[in-house]
Amino acid sequence: MFAVVVTIQVVPGGMAAFKPAMMENARASLGEPACHRFDVATDPARPDEVFLYELYDDEAGFDAHRTTAHYKTFDAAVAPLIVEKTVQTYAVVEG
Repeated sequence: MFAVVVTIQVVPGGMAAFKPAMMENARASLGEPACHRFDVATDPARPDEVFLYELYDDEAGFDAHRTTAHYKTFDAAVAPLIVEKTVQTYAVVEG
């Protein structure tokens, strides 16, 4: 399995526009054959930060995710709302 951890810093006051787009992208992502988990989390102490945890079959599944129409639509819609985004990937340790 291939894990993806994303931290997004949203512009101050931008969460009201960002959150619905993010949740729609998460919902659509879970419909992809290689996507097994897509969690969206926030911390009340950091109201402009979003944490994502995504789990795919493999790196190819994640790469395919980034080519989907729903991801491209989401990415274009929220680009002006993002101050900073970090993406980290991991191989899931099993056994």
